[in-house]
Amino acid sequence: MTSPLPSSPAASVLDLAPVVPVVVVRDAADAVPLARALVAGGLPAIEVTLRTPAATDAIRAIAAEVPDAVVGAGTVITPAQVADSVAAGARFLVSPGWTDVLLDAMKASGLPFLPGVSTTSEVVALLERGVHEMKFFPAQAAGGTAYLKSLAGPLPQARFCPTGGIGPASAPDYLALPNVGCVGGSWMLPADAIAARDWGRVEALAREAAALRV
Repeated sequence: MTSPLPSSPAASVLDLAPVVPVVVVRDAADAVPLARALVAGGLPAIEVTLRTPAATDAIRAIAAEVPDAVVGAGTVITPAQVADSVAAGARFLVSPGWTDVLLDAMKASGLPFLPGVSTTSEVVALLERGVHEMKFFPAQAAGGTAYLKSLAGPLPQARFCPTGGIGPASAPDYLALPNVGCVGGSWMLPADAIAARDWGRVEALAREAAALRV
């Protein structure tokens, strides 16, 4: 993912904040206040996963109404989802894994993207294709910090956003690695806070997450 983000001082999603919230939106009406709370807490890069019928509408609303947010689409697994995400106003794309077809579609979108990897061979294959920034998923299950530390020596040109099983206790260990730009997680979005629309709590948890980088 090498293209600069529009209207952003950072050249990469990996450099916007130490944590990228991974958001599952079930009610599109929650998207804007949720995004505002995350941005106010210091987490401007927001990955809205395409796991619910409300996801595309949520991306569209955030893109239109929360100008300080850098909203992206996550769990992108088809070229059609790439096209829908671009049309909705997504500013970056994240996939849990990749194929040649999906990679070509993400490249053609013109947006920064993080294809998912969990093996050394997948990392090398992406480096061959000129992709240097990736999602490491599922991070904890795939080897965690020990695995990423092992990759830093032979593949220093690869940078990662580990996601999957990471919380506030483990995030600093990931963020301390030289090949990790940020982590993805959802711990700042507890289900009971979302259900109660307690955006103040979300903002407070986001602020704590934004301060995690060591």
